[in-house]
Amino acid sequence: MSEELRSEQEFVARVYTRLGQLQEAAERAAAAALEQVGAGRQARLERDVAVLEKGRLVAELNGVENGLVFGRIDLNHPDNLVEERDSFHIGRIGIRADDHERTPILIDWRADVARPFYLATSHVPMGLRRRRHITMQGHEVVALHDEILDLSDEERTGFEDPNGDAVLLAALNAARTGRMGDIVQTIQAEQDRIIRAPHQGVMVVEGGPGTGKTAVALHRAAYLLYAQRALLAKRAVLIVGPNPAFLGYIGEVLPSLGETGVLLATVGELFPGVEATGEDTQAAAEVKGRAAMAEVLAEFVRDRQSVPDEVLEIDHEDHGTLLLDRKTAETARAAARETHLPHNLARPHFAFRIIDALTEQLVERIGADPYGGPNLLGPDDMAQLGKDVATSAAVHEAIAELWPELTPQQLVRELLADPVGYLPAADAELIRRTSGPWTAADVPLLDEAAELLGVDDSAERARQEAERQRRIEYAQGVLDLSYASRTYEFEDKEELDEDAAEVLSAHDIIDAERMAERQEEEDLRSAAERAAADRTWAFGHIIVDEAQELSAMAWRLLMRRSPTKSMTLVGDPAQTADAAALGSWSSILGPYVGDRFEHVRLGVNYRTPSEVMELAAGVLRSVDPALEPPRSVRSTGVPPRFVSVEESELPARVGELAGEFLPEEGRLAVIAPRELHAELAARLPEIVPGAAPDLTHRVVLLDARQSKGLEFDNVLVVEPGSLSASDLYVALTRATQRLGVLYSAALPDGLAEAVTR
Repeated sequence: MSEELRSEQEFVARVYTRLGQLQEAAERAAAAALEQVGAGRQARLERDVAVLEKGRLVAELNGVENGLVFGRIDLNHPDNLVEERDSFHIGRIGIRADDHERTPILIDWRADVARPFYLATSHVPMGLRRRRHITMQGHEVVALHDEILDLSDEERTGFEDPNGDAVLLAALNAARTGRMGDIVQTIQAEQDRIIRAPHQGVMVVEGGPGTGKTAVALHRAAYLLYAQRALLAKRAVLIVGPNPAFLGYIGEVLPSLGETGVLLATVGELFPGVEATGEDTQAAAEVKGRAAMAEVLAEFVRDRQSVPDEVLEIDHEDHGTLLLDRKTAETARAAARETHLPHNLARPHFAFRIIDALTEQLVERIGADPYGGPNLLGPDDMAQLGKDVATSAAVHEAIAELWPELTPQQLVRELLADPVGYLPAADAELIRRTSGPWTAADVPLLDEAAELLGVDDSAERARQEAERQRRIEYAQGVLDLSYASRTYEFEDKEELDEDAAEVLSAHDIIDAERMAERQEEEDLRSAAERAAADRTWAFGHIIVDEAQELSAMAWRLLMRRSPTKSMTLVGDPAQTADAAALGSWSSILGPYVGDRFEHVRLGVNYRTPSEVMELAAGVLRSVDPALEPPRSVRSTGVPPRFVSVEESELPARVGELAGEFLPEEGRLAVIAPRELHAELAARLPEIVPGAAPDLTHRVVLLDARQSKGLEFDNVLVVEPGSLSASDLYVALTRATQRLGVLYSAALPDGLAEAVTR
């Protein structure tokens, strides 16, 4: 082992020793907090808070252990630094020594001092003499790669990388594991500028396949949580992905960067209490996703605010028949609508008007002077009649018939069961559904319905206030007893007057209201956990992957979750496959922020070999010659393989080719139309027919849309002629090493030419 390698190994060992000390301290603190035993609710609350905080710290420290140290920067002019250090080691988190000065040992990759590690070049060295990449396996340093940025520096170590990309290429060629890895060691300059961009407003990150846009978005989340922790720790960051498999694929990235407080969800998971397990046809999802559905729902709600055709007879339990005429109901409805409150919140205004009108009718009937004089009932009598009307079950049944209290689920189910009259006949037939589970396209409709309906929580607020008053009364009683009991400690009143002022009791230092507040239950969930259960939560920042796929209704839902419009949107219009998608970024964002958004593009493909990307580019150009695919940075020398078979032989041949294409290490994806999956699953190892794809298996069977955002060492694309151009473009660009195309039907444009060349 060389002296340089030995020196780095010694440093890494010191860092891991310190990390171990921090882990042990956090675990001891968590255990000690759990063992705390105290009397009263306050003591239990303090214990639970401590356990929660220490537990999170343990999880964060344990998550960064793999590859903790990955870089070092050597400075040209250390005299310019306050600490006068000539080098800094860069890692996943910052670690300080256990000394009086809390000396930094390892610099967090997100700190400003670490930025030259990602941006410095020989033309703009940013004060660096050398940049060192440290490659580790476990806790062992296995390789060093140096880039000399000061070309006048004659010092050499033997680890110089003449091309400056050995670490990047090693990461790109490494076998895939079925889980996305972080790119913290290999962030490129164009990616770093996006990751560290100010978080205010909307940033659109556009990039073709393999440009690392998803990884950039995740690292941006980690950076924002570091740079804006005071804000985002309270409001949380939401990351929206296209499907659960994708979220599982990226789920380990942020914990590996020391961040555990982020909510990952699909759009179908953003309505608490609803599990969207059903599937719509593409046509039905497109109809449900249209912006016009917001007005359809609003009209459907208005139609639930009805009036009698002529007169509604109400059989009162004690006073006979009451008559509610159309004009009275219309007046009450107009008054309720003029409040501009959501349906359920406006309902009490409607009810009060109806009750007042029926009470007036009853008063006139009972108290009318037959000789035309003033009403014979007194105020108390009238008040009692008003109470009789207001508490009548029959009256409330009539109000419920005219202005029912509705839930979002009830409203959307009723619309889907009978959409005729609200949509064109063909569209109504597409979305008609009388039963079955919720779908992902239903969730934005539920969210819109919730906005239109609102929640009348007045009864719950009254209950909470009554409970609060009960606690205050109880606390006051305890304090009164405390105050009274101290009089028995003195022999006479004179002694009490002279000495009591010197003796403090609970009564002297706390009032009943504050004492009652201490007995309230505190929500110990993290911000992300609370946000997941609260439909109205306002996130500090939202990141949307495959943003080009979302419908207009989905965007309405997401924009409600971000009142400040602090968002990072990641996508590629060339990969748009969903019929409900809006198309251009201006179409998506125009209704919410106009043209006030930043648009950046990543143009380098790090994943897909040039041989495969050339093939995919032909498919892209067949759709639109103006579309520009990203430029691949590497080549494997292995061209795509085309295999033509008879249709009857297709399943068996897929099984054979899967065996040939399965890498010694890494993963193989078979991407085929959904209708072929049942036959193909029987020919592929580890595949369970009908089960959700497990990306950690060596072989994975997917359709093109399930493969979005994923990457595999080798890929077999089956029957490409059955795929749309955008789906085919996605399927072809998932491979990092080899691509095979198996077909029995005619090849689509862009591929047929490649076979004949």
